[in-house]
Amino acid sequence: MTVRIASLALLAALAATGCSKGPKTKANAAATEAAKPGATAKAGDTAPAAPAAPAATGESFGAGVKLPDSTPIATILADPKAFAGKTVRAEGMIVDVCPKRGCWFEMAGPNPGEKLRFKVVDGEMVFPLDAKGKWAVAEGVLSVKDMSLEDSVAYAKYQAEEKGEPFDPASVTAPMSVVRIDGTGALIRDKQ
Repeated sequence: MTVRIASLALLAALAATGCSKGPKTKANAAATEAAKPGATAKAGDTAPAAPAAPAATGESFGAGVKLPDSTPIATILADPKAFAGKTVRAEGMIVDVCPKRGCWFEMAGPNPGEKLRFKVVDGEMVFPLDAKGKWAVAEGVLSVKDMSLEDSVAYAKYQAEEKGEPFDPASVTAPMSVVRIDGTGALIRDKQ
């Protein structure tokens, strides 16, 4: 019984990694504060970056994008724990958007299967479904959550239900780590 209650509590917490109306996390609040004009960065607050991209126009969300340089999605996914808790800027083609509340989008990396989720508290920013296929420049604090196999199955089931897709629990054969950017700001435009 205790294991079941603990599993249900964890499932509720994992659901919050999808869409939630919960309060801002300390990481989100710290990143939001750090992104404000006049805020000073602390040593180690930002991740190593790729060469600066030219300034671009587009639709801005949240606090906007403040960091001048992007870290490639492939670099982040190759060693996510090296970036955990740090403010990063990443860019990529939007391949999916939250169908319920517009509270997240996924950006594709250059290699097949590389995706990085950009998540915000529900209502803080709302990303339109027609953002799929557009280019995103996203900034926030990188979060890495390691899960047990049981929790991984529950998380995958929740994600499938959210998208209205069928789910086979046997398809999850190993524990997962959820890597995402807890967002403070984004820029979405038509082209790279």
